[in-house]
Amino acid sequence: MDNASKLTLIASGVFFLTGLLTGIWKYITIVKSEGHDAPRYISVSHQASLHYAFAALVLLKLLEFSPYTETINLLAVAFPLFFFALAIATYIAHGILQDTDNQFKKPYQFGRILLPPPLFHAFVWLLIIGEVGGFLVLFVGVLIAQVLK
Repeated sequence: MDNASKLTLIASGVFFLTGLLTGIWKYITIVKSEGHDAPRYISVSHQASLHYAFAALVLLKLLEFSPYTETINLLAVAFPLFFFALAIATYIAHGILQDTDNQFKKPYQFGRILLPPPLFHAFVWLLIIGEVGGFLVLFVGVLIAQVLK
Protein backbone atom coordinates (compact mmCIF):
# COMPACT_ATOMS: atom_id res chain seq x y z
CA MET A 1 0.00 0.00 0.00
CA ASP A 2 1.39 3.40 -0.93
CA ASN A 3 1.73 6.32 1.49
CA ALA A 4 -1.28 8.23 0.15
CA SER A 5 -3.49 5.20 0.71
CA LYS A 6 -2.05 4.57 4.17
CA LEU A 7 -2.63 8.18 5.18
CA THR A 8 -6.18 8.14 3.86
CA LEU A 9 -7.06 4.83 5.52
CA ILE A 10 -5.62 5.94 8.86
CA ALA A 11 -7.45 9.28 8.61
CA SER A 12 -10.71 7.48 7.89
CA GLY A 13 -10.22 5.33 10.98
CA VAL A 14 -9.34 8.30 13.16
CA PHE A 15 -12.34 10.28 11.90
CA PHE A 16 -14.66 7.30 12.47
CA LEU A 17 -13.31 6.75 15.99
CA THR A 18 -13.74 10.47 16.67
CA GLY A 19 -17.34 10.17 15.46
CA LEU A 20 -17.97 7.28 17.81
CA LEU A 21 -16.40 9.06 20.77
CA THR A 22 -18.20 12.34 20.08
CA GLY A 23 -21.39 10.26 19.82
CA ILE A 24 -20.83 9.15 23.41
CA TRP A 25 -20.21 12.78 24.38
CA LYS A 26 -23.40 13.78 22.57
CA TYR A 27 -25.39 11.07 24.37
CA ILE A 28 -24.08 12.16 27.78
CA THR A 29 -25.03 15.79 27.12
CA ILE A 30 -28.49 14.75 25.91
CA VAL A 31 -29.12 12.70 29.05
CA LYS A 32 -27.95 15.56 31.29
CA SER A 33 -29.93 18.19 29.39
CA GLU A 34 -33.38 19.24 30.58
CA GLY A 35 -34.50 19.59 26.97
CA HIS A 36 -32.84 16.31 25.99
CA ASP A 37 -30.80 18.00 23.30
CA ALA A 38 -27.06 18.22 22.76
CA PRO A 39 -25.31 21.56 22.28
CA ARG A 40 -25.00 22.47 18.60
CA TYR A 41 -21.28 21.94 18.08
CA ILE A 42 -21.22 18.66 19.98
CA SER A 43 -23.77 17.38 17.46
CA VAL A 44 -21.87 18.96 14.56
CA SER A 45 -18.57 17.39 15.63
CA HIS A 46 -20.24 13.98 15.87
CA GLN A 47 -21.91 14.20 12.46
CA ALA A 48 -18.94 15.76 10.67
CA SER A 49 -16.53 13.14 12.01
CA LEU A 50 -18.69 10.33 10.66
CA HIS A 51 -19.19 12.07 7.32
CA TYR A 52 -15.49 12.79 6.90
CA ALA A 53 -14.64 9.15 7.73
CA PHE A 54 -16.64 8.04 4.72
CA ALA A 55 -15.40 10.94 2.58
CA ALA A 56 -11.88 9.67 3.25
CA LEU A 57 -12.95 6.25 1.96
CA VAL A 58 -14.15 7.90 -1.26
CA LEU A 59 -10.70 9.46 -1.62
CA LEU A 60 -9.13 6.06 -0.92
CA LYS A 61 -11.18 4.45 -3.67
CA LEU A 62 -10.22 7.19 -6.13
CA LEU A 63 -6.57 6.57 -5.28
CA GLU A 64 -6.95 3.00 -6.54
CA PHE A 65 -7.62 4.30 -10.04
CA SER A 66 -5.46 7.43 -10.02
CA PRO A 67 -2.95 7.78 -12.86
CA TYR A 68 -0.72 10.13 -10.87
CA THR A 69 2.59 9.63 -9.12
CA GLU A 70 2.63 8.83 -5.44
CA THR A 71 3.71 12.39 -4.65
CA ILE A 72 0.77 13.96 -6.50
CA ASN A 73 -1.64 11.44 -4.95
CA LEU A 74 -0.26 12.16 -1.49
CA LEU A 75 -0.69 15.91 -1.94
CA ALA A 76 -4.15 15.45 -3.46
CA VAL A 77 -5.40 13.59 -0.38
CA ALA A 78 -3.34 15.44 2.23
CA PHE A 79 -5.07 18.77 1.64
CA PRO A 80 -8.66 17.56 2.06
CA LEU A 81 -7.72 15.29 4.97
CA PHE A 82 -5.92 18.17 6.71
CA PHE A 83 -8.93 20.44 6.37
CA PHE A 84 -11.36 17.67 7.38
CA ALA A 85 -9.31 17.17 10.55
CA LEU A 86 -9.07 20.90 11.20
CA ALA A 87 -12.83 21.31 10.78
CA ILE A 88 -13.53 18.46 13.21
CA ALA A 89 -11.07 19.92 15.73
CA THR A 90 -12.74 23.33 15.42
CA TYR A 91 -16.19 21.82 15.99
CA ILE A 92 -14.96 19.91 19.03
CA ALA A 93 -13.35 23.06 20.43
CA HIS A 94 -16.60 25.01 19.97
CA GLY A 95 -18.42 22.10 21.65
CA ILE A 96 -16.07 22.20 24.63
CA LEU A 97 -16.01 26.00 24.89
CA GLN A 98 -19.75 26.44 24.27
CA ASP A 99 -18.81 29.79 22.75
CA THR A 100 -21.25 29.84 19.84
CA ASP A 101 -24.11 27.99 18.21
CA ASN A 102 -23.06 29.33 14.79
CA GLN A 103 -19.40 29.93 14.01
CA PHE A 104 -20.41 32.09 11.03
CA LYS A 105 -22.30 34.55 13.22
CA LYS A 106 -20.52 37.86 13.78
CA PRO A 107 -18.44 38.61 15.72
CA TYR A 108 -16.38 35.59 14.76
CA GLN A 109 -15.01 34.13 17.93
CA PHE A 110 -13.03 31.19 19.13
CA GLY A 111 -13.42 31.01 22.86
CA ARG A 112 -12.59 34.49 24.14
CA ILE A 113 -10.62 35.36 21.01
CA LEU A 114 -12.34 37.55 18.45
CA LEU A 115 -11.20 36.63 14.95
CA PRO A 116 -10.74 39.38 12.36
CA PRO A 117 -13.27 38.84 9.54
CA PRO A 118 -10.58 38.74 6.80
CA LEU A 119 -8.72 36.00 8.70
CA PHE A 120 -11.90 34.02 9.26
CA HIS A 121 -12.95 34.24 5.62
CA ALA A 122 -9.43 33.48 4.36
CA PHE A 123 -9.47 30.27 6.40
CA VAL A 124 -12.85 29.26 4.97
CA TRP A 125 -11.63 29.90 1.41
CA LEU A 126 -8.45 27.89 2.05
CA LEU A 127 -10.62 25.05 3.38
CA ILE A 128 -12.79 25.19 0.25
CA ILE A 129 -9.81 25.25 -2.08
CA GLY A 130 -8.02 22.47 -0.19
CA GLU A 131 -10.99 20.13 0.03
CA VAL A 132 -12.46 20.71 -3.42
CA GLY A 133 -9.08 21.06 -5.10
CA GLY A 134 -7.66 17.84 -3.71
CA PHE A 135 -10.77 15.92 -4.64
CA LEU A 136 -10.87 17.40 -8.15
CA VAL A 137 -7.25 16.46 -8.83
CA LEU A 138 -8.04 12.82 -8.08
CA PHE A 139 -11.47 12.78 -9.68
CA VAL A 140 -10.34 14.40 -12.94
CA GLY A 141 -7.36 12.05 -13.07
CA VAL A 142 -9.62 9.04 -12.66
CA LEU A 143 -12.05 10.35 -15.28
CA ILE A 144 -9.30 10.95 -17.81
CA ALA A 145 -7.35 7.75 -17.17
CA GLN A 146 -10.12 5.28 -16.48
CA VAL A 147 -13.45 6.53 -17.83
CA LEU A 148 -12.71 8.69 -20.85
CA LYS A 149 -9.82 6.66 -22.28
